[in-house]
Amino acid sequence: MSMTRAALSTARRILVKIGSSSITGDNAQNLDKLVDALAAARMRGQQVILVTSGAIATGMPLLGFETKPDDLATSQALASVGQGRLISRYQHSLERYNLVAGQVLLTAGDLEAEETAANASSAIDRLLELGVVPIVNENDTVATTEIRFGDNDRLAALVAALVKADALILLSDVDALYTLPPTDPGATRIETVAYGQEPDAQIGGSASKVGTGGAVTKVSAAKHAGEHGISVLLTSAANVAAAIEGADVGTWFEAKTN
Repeated sequence: MSMTRAALSTARRILVKIGSSSITGDNAQNLDKLVDALAAARMRGQQVILVTSGAIATGMPLLGFETKPDDLATSQALASVGQGRLISRYQHSLERYNLVAGQVLLTAGDLEAEETAANASSAIDRLLELGVVPIVNENDTVATTEIRFGDNDRLAALVAALVKADALILLSDVDALYTLPPTDPGATRIETVAYGQEPDAQIGGSASKVGTGGAVTKVSAAKHAGEHGISVLLTSAANVAAAIEGADVGTWFEAKTN
């Protein structure tokens, strides 16, 4: 049996992914709310791993950029400047609960090579044993095509499979998948997507000035995780506490069962 949405509050190990636009700019206050939800899960005895975007977006205002640059070198420079500030924000917020952040920077290539993947898995396991909150991000400063064409939804699915998470929660600016654009008349929330089925939704990419994902990448990530027996919940950052507590929010992707 794969995990049910209602069982999220008792899952042993959950991985939460949040996008750049949900924790930067006008939505910067969401970071504390995210940490509140993660800390509550920790107090229930759950292991939590966070995959976060936001290094480039955090670096942009510091260096005077309003939109993402097109060239790789500038993107890498912004990531270099922003990553330290981003992890500092998380650590400052976690200290309210006497929790420590452990930074884990990876590329998709790290997870494709057997040795580096095993090392990453062991490091995350040990961080959890030590009571640390692992915070994973793509290593944008040294990444190549990932910075332009990749996304952290895919990274989250890969890490979830690597560490054998019980569930993956993908957070964005929208609260669920809908049959039509959410603002259109007649749009209805897709509550559940059975394993192996395509969601009956109009799916597009990211409209954010700082993000790289969108519904397309989240559905793709949900499929990858589902193939590894990991159920996925897609919802908004505003719903993170309710999501981890097993409330009926978002769109639930059922996983493959053995």
